[in-house]
Amino acid sequence: MKAITTNTLLASALLLALAGCARDDEGKGPAERVGKALDQATAGVTRSVKNEIARADDAVDYARSKVGNATQEASRGLERATEKMGQSVERAGQAIQENAGKDKDKEG
Repeated sequence: MKAITTNTLLASALLLALAGCARDDEGKGPAERVGKALDQATAGVTRSVKNEIARADDAVDYARSKVGNATQEASRGLERATEKMGQSVERAGQAIQENAGKDKDKEG
């Protein structure tokens, strides 16, 4: 009796195990289905990471262009300020010379 019960349990376990290993309509077993799901999930994560990296690269390029533009504008502003300062110094020099000439005329 024990042998029959043991054989019945083994046969039931074998049938359950085979049912768990059943192939789907495409002929794929559970391990293949899990592998395919993992491959799809990995591909999705990879796509998502690549998209985020591309967005970050775009943001860096945009920021770099803005910094470059700001640097060029600051340089132009500095050139204009230097030119105006030079003109002011030149006018001041002329005024000093004119006043020096007037002082000489008064003395003589």
